[in-house]
Amino acid sequence: MKFADLGLSDELLKSVLDAGYDEPTPIQAQAIPAVLMMKDIIGIAQTGTGKTAGFVLPMIDILAHGRRRALMPRSLILEPTRELAAQVAENFEKYGKNHDLKMALLIGGVQMGDQVKALQEGVDVLIATPGRLMDLFERGKILLTGCEMLVIDEADRMLDMGFIPDIENICSKLPTTRQTLLFSATMPPPIKKLADKFLSNPKSIEVARPAATNTNIAQFKVRSTTRQKREVLRHLLRTDNVSTAIIFANRKTTVRELAKSLQRHGFAAGEIHGDMDQSARNAELQKFKDGEISILCASDVAARGLDVKGVSHVFNFDTPWHPDDYVHRVGRTGRGGATGRAFTLVSDEDSESIENVEKLQGTKIPEFKVELPGKEERKPRESGAERDEEPKRGSRRERPAREERKPRAERESRPEREARPEREVRAERAPRREPTPYRDQSEPPSKPGEWNGPIPEFLAVSAL
Repeated sequence: MKFADLGLSDELLKSVLDAGYDEPTPIQAQAIPAVLMMKDIIGIAQTGTGKTAGFVLPMIDILAHGRRRALMPRSLILEPTRELAAQVAENFEKYGKNHDLKMALLIGGVQMGDQVKALQEGVDVLIATPGRLMDLFERGKILLTGCEMLVIDEADRMLDMGFIPDIENICSKLPTTRQTLLFSATMPPPIKKLADKFLSNPKSIEVARPAATNTNIAQFKVRSTTRQKREVLRHLLRTDNVSTAIIFANRKTTVRELAKSLQRHGFAAGEIHGDMDQSARNAELQKFKDGEISILCASDVAARGLDVKGVSHVFNFDTPWHPDDYVHRVGRTGRGGATGRAFTLVSDEDSESIENVEKLQGTKIPEFKVELPGKEERKPRESGAERDEEPKRGSRRERPAREERKPRAERESRPEREARPEREVRAERAPRREPTPYRDQSEPPSKPGEWNGPIPEFLAVSAL
């Protein structure tokens, strides 16, 4: 099947071909015709299968007919993270270049001024994170009564981040006659409840078992102690033919420390996590895309939907706490039909988490053996005699060995010791030193007034 068979306009097909795509993925082949028929959709597909284009392409053709109005966006796309929202915006710019559509991006971490100005001029597509959208709505800067289409992307991630109450609040402010599209990699019960409440007779599309990983990705687990994880990671980075890699950790502090550690060992590494402002996160991500850095240490803000071509490896420095996050992390490699490799470093603390991941996938992850290069054994310290060194003055080796203590019965009692003159006790405690003679001990004793030592040089000269 070709994109030309899906009912898209000629202008849109030209943009798709210019982007280098000819055949749709399974989720795109099923979703695009249904969206063009104005049906509600629940799309379940593993990450990396092209869900974004599955709703962006038909939305462009639908929105090509109509008129935009100030403060009233015609369509709304909700994303859980800023990075995902920015990536969807890039897709609209790429595929909508032959259409007169205006787009606005509402995300946190940036100034509101430009966002409010774009809304006042009128937008066809509004891409937003729930927090910033609700903030502007409460300020009266946006009206949702003219929204004809709603897309809830990465719904399971929305659930993990606690956005479901916000989503319900937003949906209650939208027209009831809208078209709603819900996409997710997994379908936990709260998401199903949300779909039942806000979708009308939806068409279910499932192209893979929920929580399944891409078959093009070779997965491995590597046993390690917590202390050795960094060393094992560096060994894999050097030996497994890594071109570009994303390394995931559970905590933001671990991400920072890991990036600095890799930089100290000569790796071109960067970092991205929730404590960075948006401009810094965008800059690091752009460096990674441009090849200025080959390793990106990341928290789970980069686990969902980031589409960076050519990522050869994914490393889980920590096994994710939520098994669903494993699917999304691993999905950063093996995208667009390419192959990839994923390694998860497993310590004793990660045992329960990796078991949950394997239970979710229904398969055991094969173990990858790593033999770290042996370290040089430290030589035992040589004694002063072996090093042909004189012991330092006052060192412990110079001190005489302590005499053996007398049996308790023969020792002097404290009252007896206190009864003796203090001078005698002090004299016994002080070590005795023999006076060093100035004369040569091999010569016989000299007579009184006779010098038996070496003759000073000035006396020898005067004697001549």
